[in-house]
Amino acid sequence: MSGHSKWANIKHQKGAEDARRGQLFTKLTREIMIAVRESGDNPESNLRLRMAIEKARNGAMPMDNVQRAIKRASGKEEGVILTEVTYEGYGPGGVAILVETMSDNRNRTLQEIRNVFSRGGGSLGESGCVSWMFQQKGVISITISDKNADELSLLAIDAGAEDVNITDDTLEIYTAPHDIEKVRHSLEEKGLTITSAEISREPQNTIELDEKKALQTVKLLEKLEGMDDVQKVYSNMDFSEEVMKQLAEASE
Repeated sequence: MSGHSKWANIKHQKGAEDARRGQLFTKLTREIMIAVRESGDNPESNLRLRMAIEKARNGAMPMDNVQRAIKRASGKEEGVILTEVTYEGYGPGGVAILVETMSDNRNRTLQEIRNVFSRGGGSLGESGCVSWMFQQKGVISITISDKNADELSLLAIDAGAEDVNITDDTLEIYTAPHDIEKVRHSLEEKGLTITSAEISREPQNTIELDEKKALQTVKLLEKLEGMDDVQKVYSNMDFSEEVMKQLAEASE
């Protein structure tokens, strides 16, 4: 289980997403708009838009909001011009961090991200300094509940998955980016409920942190994720199960 997954698990325990529901809708709206401007407003021919709409549904975003975002992006309603920029840097202990943003003011976003890195014990780097450490992967999550994890893993591999990762109650399924839809449909046809499916950036190697640096890094990642212009944050941090328990307790 990667450090990023452990961090996501801690956030889930804290219920942080519910507390930021309004901010989540803003991020989902921006993802939909960029997807439309990139490849059109037809979900059938636009994979990124299809996945953005599915993510919006999973996030309980009203379909009226989804349709409004599509219309704004396709020029049928007036809206702001958004630009995608990925920033790269380092956190405590030399952890690599990628920050995907969508902004209507790149200078403002750059300055805000630089400040968060600096105050969080990290540093913003040059383009390309850490992106080579990550690979794009399709990531599908399934809640295990009373199902047999090993059986689910075999089903995923048979469906075309490259790898799987079992946590306490979740099976994470990794695919090549272009295979994520095929694998998801295959699993749904077998009666499995997909919790989430998205294109992610997975680290090729991780750095294990002690409790102090792990706590600093988690706080830095949370600060970055809490920014309005930030869509996704990735890192190659890792830490022991004992440190994870301590971090979870500290967040309660």
